[in-house]
Amino acid sequence: MIPAGFSYVRPASVEEALDELSRHNGSARVLAGGHSLLPAMKLGRTEAGVLVDIGRLRELSDVRVDGDQVVVGALTRHRTLERDPVVAGKAPLLAAAARRIGDQQVRNRGTIGGSLAHADPAADLAAAVLALDGVLVARGPSGTREIPAREFFTGRYANALAAGELLTEIRLPAAPGRSYAFEKFSRRALDWAVVGVAAQARPGGGVAIALIGMGPTPVRATAVEEALAAGTPAAEAARLAAQGCEPPDNAVASASYRAHLAEVLVGRALAAL
Repeated sequence: MIPAGFSYVRPASVEEALDELSRHNGSARVLAGGHSLLPAMKLGRTEAGVLVDIGRLRELSDVRVDGDQVVVGALTRHRTLERDPVVAGKAPLLAAAARRIGDQQVRNRGTIGGSLAHADPAADLAAAVLALDGVLVARGPSGTREIPAREFFTGRYANALAAGELLTEIRLPAAPGRSYAFEKFSRRALDWAVVGVAAQARPGGGVAIALIGMGPTPVRATAVEEALAAGTPAAEAARLAAQGCEPPDNAVASASYRAHLAEVLVGRALAAL
């Protein structure tokens, strides 16, 4: 399919990108890796008066340690997350999730910021960032603000970014040596998850668990987390995986099947921990 016509600009800095977003007042769309936005435009699901291409802004593609946090630039490629020694050592759950995304061509082009901003309720990296209690940093006309991952995903393909804001980095509490697990079920190899689970052991005890494919947004499995904290055996706690969720009922999978998958995959993740 052929998308509707649009203009194209390639800013040389974050400031120029913000100026372009402000100048076009809601008609501009940000282009990073393009794996989400371009197919949506070709299918007619979204339009852009102006594409603001930030894909070559190197200032947004670094990975570094800042105190007790791992800071990941929004333009960091999935392939980098998969192989970066800082991510592997201090946020290995993120590396495990990145490793399961598509094929190598997709991982070489897709970016973490693009994936999170697209807010697909079945996105692997969203589950990892949510389980890690990540904080997303946005810059806009009013300055810089931090958005907890729990508040960032507001609906199916909807996020908390305000008009004119740009996601610049993701901050994750460093978790060296902590147990983690990432599980997902897909209908075909390299496909989107029907249901996925990201789990991370917390300091001092407890487990953080995030689910994808179980509602209009990625969600925390709070019922399971609370049961484990109360001393419930893992196998019994896993049966609560779908509690409080709104799994979709569609041609991909029924709501009841998704609930079953959530229980099975949470059980596997807890066993791995």
